[in-house]
Amino acid sequence: MRLFYNLLIFKASVILQILSLFNTKIKKGVEGRKSSFLKIEKHINSTDKTIWFHCSSLGEYEQGLPVFEEIRSHYPDHKIVLSFFSPSGYEIRKNSTIADVVIYLPLDSNKNAKRFVDFLKPELTVFVKYDIWPNYINQLEKHGLKKVLISAALRPNQIYFKWYGGLFRDALTCFEYIFTQNEETKLLLKNIDYKTAIVSGDTRFDRVSNQINTNNRLDFIESFKAKKTTIVFGSSWQEDEAIFIDFINNADDNLKFIIAPHEINETNTSRLLNIINKETILFSHKDSNEDLSNYNVFIIDTIGLLSKIYSYADIAYVGGAMGKTGLHNILEPATFGIPVLFGNNHKKFPEAENLINYGGAVEVSTKDKLNETIHLLLSNTNFYENKSQASKEFITNQKGATKLITEHLFNN
Repeated sequence: MRLFYNLLIFKASVILQILSLFNTKIKKGVEGRKSSFLKIEKHINSTDKTIWFHCSSLGEYEQGLPVFEEIRSHYPDHKIVLSFFSPSGYEIRKNSTIADVVIYLPLDSNKNAKRFVDFLKPELTVFVKYDIWPNYINQLEKHGLKKVLISAALRPNQIYFKWYGGLFRDALTCFEYIFTQNEETKLLLKNIDYKTAIVSGDTRFDRVSNQINTNNRLDFIESFKAKKTTIVFGSSWQEDEAIFIDFINNADDNLKFIIAPHEINETNTSRLLNIINKETILFSHKDSNEDLSNYNVFIIDTIGLLSKIYSYADIAYVGGAMGKTGLHNILEPATFGIPVLFGNNHKKFPEAENLINYGGAVEVSTKDKLNETIHLLLSNTNFYENKSQASKEFITNQKGATKLITEHLFNN
């Protein structure tokens, strides 16, 4: 099985090289991996004590960050390596202050894994959620190095639980501890005879709770909002926009709208400008002396602002679940105590169903359902306040995963 896996990794490296000729995102990953070992050797000495954090992408980074911060504080003399698999994580967080060096994880070949682990010999390795690489895990195991998986959220249809998934199952069971988001994951692990799973909850609740205590003020959003009711459409895709653009176009001018599209490029923003008939301004086109209150729609064609922008929302729609791309972070708006709306393809995101059941979210899969829900939120004060309070309590009542995980790590 391992031989077959290594052959697949080799084939994947060849395919990625070819695809990189035609895809900018893939090219960034291919080119970035070429310099990973050079970056490590530049910033880390062979005598340094090290810790390794690995995340697949940006979402896993945000999920792991509260734990990373506590570990960084607890081990100030250690050098920390942060690795990403996806460009969408690396490119946005390549300057993260949580680590001494941030890299693309070299592909999981035997050669790469051995070189990586032989050089770093990390005293602690933290993987987030389920981005697990058998050769890296195998090398850590050979060296007897401590490794844990946090915020694990596993499903029965994943390879770990298939008859042909022995290599990945073996890698999974090498972790000294697996901290799970829920009881269901712990039960799945028990069924493969893994005995050191601990239900800790989801660290994202701690992450988003901390957002309230930061400075979320954005002067240009305050100017645009002008104390009017504002609906934020966060991380939207075309499938999402297909159900809410008509609402925007037909809305009363007393309503304000902020759109933060997931795809930020000139083609996509031009498309949005062409289908919106309200007075619209792009973040990249705003003038510091301009009166933004004259506009009805604000398109945020930049990254890194959405979590703060949600603090100005009265209602939030989170994209990704109208298509097949995956629901984006619904906890970020919920932490500010506002009703959250999203599409119907959210079955792989347990927090979505939980927030619906808790009363803080509504699934909207059609234009009519979106229109009906927003009108009800705007016209029925009790309905709005109940949704808002439910969102806030949903976040507050599920904090604490970070403390549970780090106390266990530091004391064992």
